[in-house]
Amino acid sequence: MKRIFSGIKPTGHLTLGNYLGAMRRWVEVDQHRSGSLFSVVDLHALTIEHDPARVRRLSRQAATLLLAAGLDPELCTLFVQSHVDEHARLSYILECTATDGELRRMIQYKEKSARARESGQSVRLSLLTYPALMAADILAYRTDEVPVGEDQTQHVELTRDLAVRFNQRYGHTFTVPRATHPPVAARVMDLQDPTSKMGKSHEAGAGIVYLLDEADVVRKKVMRAVTDSGRDVAYDREERPGVTNLLEIMAACTGRDPRELAGEYGSYGALKKDVADAVVEVLRPVRVRHAELAADPAYIDEVLRKGADRARGMARPTVDAAYRAIGLLPA
Repeated sequence: MKRIFSGIKPTGHLTLGNYLGAMRRWVEVDQHRSGSLFSVVDLHALTIEHDPARVRRLSRQAATLLLAAGLDPELCTLFVQSHVDEHARLSYILECTATDGELRRMIQYKEKSARARESGQSVRLSLLTYPALMAADILAYRTDEVPVGEDQTQHVELTRDLAVRFNQRYGHTFTVPRATHPPVAARVMDLQDPTSKMGKSHEAGAGIVYLLDEADVVRKKVMRAVTDSGRDVAYDREERPGVTNLLEIMAACTGRDPRELAGEYGSYGALKKDVADAVVEVLRPVRVRHAELAADPAYIDEVLRKGADRARGMARPTVDAAYRAIGLLPA
């Protein structure tokens, strides 16, 4: 059975994009495979300026929402990345395997560092090196498949390169993973800027539907969504990004084809109303279950403790083998 690893970064409140693009598939498909692991990758939240209390709060919220969405700790392993030391241990080994050029070519590093410099901010070294940590997250568990959005494919390719290089230099140690992409709604766009991904760490939230938004807030955001010039409802990513985004959200919520949906609407207003209704209904059970789980923090702590114990047991043999292979004395 193929092993799967997926992580979610606690840099903001989780969104409709996170749910439709990743979390729902984790629940419906991926957790039912043997050895699936899902992690709140809190170490990755430290690559930028942050409030420690907020990172802790968002980490707990993310874990709670993953459970509320339907992850079952009896079927899969759910844990917080920093609770398993093997991630940091292996990260340094992979930094010693990667090259400076490889890490500087990462698109996210180039974009984020450019924005930071334009605003006069310094760039943390971890922003450059965190792809090695991401590779460690994956390789520590001998992962076969990594479900990711298109924007993360480059990081999985780097992980593959590092695994192959390490195996060739020091002996076979790592499984070489591959990226997989969910077939529907892998990339939900911002309602106010349909050319940009709906990101949880954006400062302005007018175009972002958060999983914990109240129903009336969801409806207001959808009804105010940016559409396109013209009045007909057409599915065209290039020419009609706003309407296409709404159709794809509707399709993901209802399980229908967005092109077929386009033919059923004669106005943007009618489409928006139905999209708002569909999103509210999809998120309703998640919000209700989140409220129940948040009222029992001891249960969340126990799930994360047991998850970290299981994850540690899976990762340690591989990381210990990597240490021996690269030439380090056993402890």
